[in-house]
Amino acid sequence: MAKTLVVGSNGTVGSQLVQLLTRKGHDVLGATSRKASGSGQVQLNLATGEGLAAAFEGVDRAFLFSPPGYTNQDELLAPFLDAARARGLRKVVLMSAMGANANESAPLRKAEIYLEKSGVPYNIVRPNWFMQNFNTIWLGSILKQGKILLPLGKAKGSFIDTRDIAATVAELLTRDDWNNRDFDLTGAQALDHEEVAAILSRETGRAIAFEDISAEAMLSALLKHKVPKNYAEFLVLILGFFKAGYSERTTPAVQEITGKKPGSFEQYAKDYRSAWLG
Repeated sequence: MAKTLVVGSNGTVGSQLVQLLTRKGHDVLGATSRKASGSGQVQLNLATGEGLAAAFEGVDRAFLFSPPGYTNQDELLAPFLDAARARGLRKVVLMSAMGANANESAPLRKAEIYLEKSGVPYNIVRPNWFMQNFNTIWLGSILKQGKILLPLGKAKGSFIDTRDIAATVAELLTRDDWNNRDFDLTGAQALDHEEVAAILSRETGRAIAFEDISAEAMLSALLKHKVPKNYAEFLVLILGFFKAGYSERTTPAVQEITGKKPGSFEQYAKDYRSAWLG
């Protein structure tokens, strides 16, 4: 049986995708930038190309996204897509980001175009901001100060549960009726960060608030936490797009592809409750 390669198999989306595909009976090879921990994993560093040949051994389908912390996504992903074409893969699903196709010269959009022109059957999914950001990258200030500190004002986002992203990708990887299409993935409802804070407060019994900070303060905080300067500036830039209202719209894609409505923020808060209790 041919294998499905899952890049970022230790990550939030990738780990859930591996579980879903395995439960469906698929042979899965997880690619991780860490040392491989068994026969079901291979070490792959997209930043250097190390492990690329080994990652494609016996593979006929692949899930791909650009590793976080880099802004030259097109340069990092092109060698992988070249290898996918050379190996004659039957499908590549690329996880991009909602709004990436707004600027044809943006590196992530250039990576999308590279895939579209590769001749490899593909899907592109562009998720909105993850719900799981609140129990990972935005968690520190919640635990320490009881505050969500972001430069977003009253703007709303249709946050998506990464479990819904994984479920959507699993469908696209194992079916060909959606081939060569792109999809923006969102949750069912748009919330501002005061509403998010209220939901987290109700679920945890803690007083959690949202505080709107300046873009400059956000950049300073990211740099303080050793985020590379160019990537920190990139994050502040895309947070500015959120504040401008570009993350509010919702799409029916998750339900169309999986047959199920995307999960609510309330359900996410219940499922991850322990994260905010320290």
